[in-house]
Amino acid sequence: MSSRILLVEDDSNLGYVIQDNLNLAGYQVTICQDGEAAYQTFTRHKFDLCIFDVMLPRLDGFSLASRIRKRDTHTPILFLTAKSLVEDKLEGFKSGADDYIVKPFDMQELLLRMQVFLRRTNGLSTAQQYHIGKYDFNHGNLTLACEGFLKKLTQKEADILKMLCEHQGRLLKREMILNQVWGDDDYFLGRSMDVFISKLRKYLKRDENIAITNHHGVGFQLTLVDKPQ
Repeated sequence: MSSRILLVEDDSNLGYVIQDNLNLAGYQVTICQDGEAAYQTFTRHKFDLCIFDVMLPRLDGFSLASRIRKRDTHTPILFLTAKSLVEDKLEGFKSGADDYIVKPFDMQELLLRMQVFLRRTNGLSTAQQYHIGKYDFNHGNLTLACEGFLKKLTQKEADILKMLCEHQGRLLKREMILNQVWGDDDYFLGRSMDVFISKLRKYLKRDENIAITNHHGVGFQLTLVDKPQ
């Protein structure tokens, strides 16, 4: 069964070009031309991946992603936009996006990036569980639990935490995280990764023995340290 894609693009000509190419690649594509219509469509149907422009009528792409993330932390969201400033990219990732592609773009690159996320989400049935200090982390279910606290993670948060758990006590290189989670080690994606690491530190603060140490310019290290009482 082919993957279902929600495409939100207010430029009808570009939207139909993208839709035609995705259809030729075997995807089922639903296209919307404003953010509010896209949100209503998302709530009524199941999609495997979303592609959003940022500058949309009625509801912009950042706001649309934020609203969707409040009800769905799993479905990948890719921004496809002409807004290329660092601040725009960081805002996109903060709103819940998994990737950010700047126009003009290469269709083959878009297809390859889509495949990275679709392979990952289609393989979620193999749940993996980890114990981190007082926390229980279930990668497959995207949950982080600790003494009555339960946090539903986004797919990217879970993927990064899984890598940190698998390398606990060892230095995990920045480029390794970027290539495995984002499929690229671009500078701007690195800025986004720092935002995700900050969120994970916040989620793990209930256990003061857990630390995610930043080795500047090199990588991160997850450690458990017994602190004096």
